[in-house]
Amino acid sequence: MDDLAAPLTRLIEELKRLPGIGQKSAQRVAFHLLRADRERVQNFADALLALKDQLGFCGVCQNITDIDPCRYCADGGRQRDCICVVEEPANILNIEKTREFHGLYHVLHGAIAPLQGIGPEQLRIRSLLERLRAPEGATPIREIIIATDPDSEGEATALYLARLIKPLGIRVSRIAMGIPVGSEIEFADEVTMLKALEGRRDL
Repeated sequence: MDDLAAPLTRLIEELKRLPGIGQKSAQRVAFHLLRADRERVQNFADALLALKDQLGFCGVCQNITDIDPCRYCADGGRQRDCICVVEEPANILNIEKTREFHGLYHVLHGAIAPLQGIGPEQLRIRSLLERLRAPEGATPIREIIIATDPDSEGEATALYLARLIKPLGIRVSRIAMGIPVGSEIEFADEVTMLKALEGRRDL
């Protein structure tokens, strides 16, 4: 890196901070930007700044948005009595791709992970509980679907939320997890197979 000009070295170091970007990938991106014309680089820089300057969190569901409330919360055509709880904003995109869920969302911005110093107080759980206390005249929440990741942190978060919400008389469900479409049962581990059996449905 000592052989590179200081501005190039600085860019490579910053790119390496991005998830999934190593030394070689960072160098490829840096040299690509170096070869690009100034207008293209300016557009790239402007897009990065707009990301920080124009985006915030929805006051209702905590999703990332440029308007408040976000498009999902403001959509009067969505089912108002069901909330799907996810760990990160990107999870919403995957659920929307199925075109099967028509309710609302709530983003926790993480999962309970004691070893990383992340407890319930670091997540957007309080705002979720506030949503469950529907004001007079509002549609009461009847079901919470917990769609956290199927790892230890996601499971711990799901159990924690269930313990908080069930006493309120609201149904709490967990997305089924099991054999991915296109894979073979032969290669499934015990936990995956168990989740597939538990999440079975009538045909």
